[in-house]
Parts: sequence; structure tokens; C-alpha cells
Amino acid sequence: MTDLPVPSPSGPVRACPCTAAGAETVGATGRFGPTQAVILLIAVLGLGSTLFLAGTPLDTVFALLGGCGAIGAATLTAAGGGRRLVTVLVEAAVRSSAAK
Repeated sequence: MTDLPVPSPSGPVRACPCTAAGAETVGATGRFGPTQAVILLIAVLGLGSTLFLAGTPLDTVFALLGGCGAIGAATLTAAGGGRRLVTVLVEAAVRSSAAK
């Protein structure tokens, strides 16, 4: 430990400098940009290749990756405020299953 004096601020201090006046605030709407798309593409290709090289049949690999994609799309839709779209998709699924 040192005995150096620590300067104290002379006025009120903001907790986060990112909330200063004039700073643009970003809401928690969950933006999906090109960087996330590339990361997901690499992850899906890597997972699919690994499963195939491990000896998993192709139809199983496609089913697993399709399920992961469906879960991801549903999550992005719900987080992005697309609740009406989710409602329409759920109604369509229920109606199609009831028709069988």
C-alpha cells in the first residue's frame, strides 16, 4: 500500500460518463447486426462440421441445427418486440395441429 493522497472531486459526479448530456443512449431492444450474423454463421458451420466428423448422420445434424435456428429466431423475435408476430405464428401452429 502507498500513502499517496487520492484527489476527491470538487462537485457532483455522475455514476457513468456514458449518460452525460448529449450522449446517445441505446435502448435494450436487442439489435442484431452483421457482426452477430457472422458469429452465428461460424458457430453453426463449426457445430455442423464437428457433428458430421464425429459420425452423426446428416439428417440428425440438419434437424439439430434447424432446431437451434428456430429457437434463436423465436428468441430474437420476442426480444425485439415482435410479440404480435409471435402471436400469429403460435396461432398458425395451433390451427395447423388442430386440423390434423
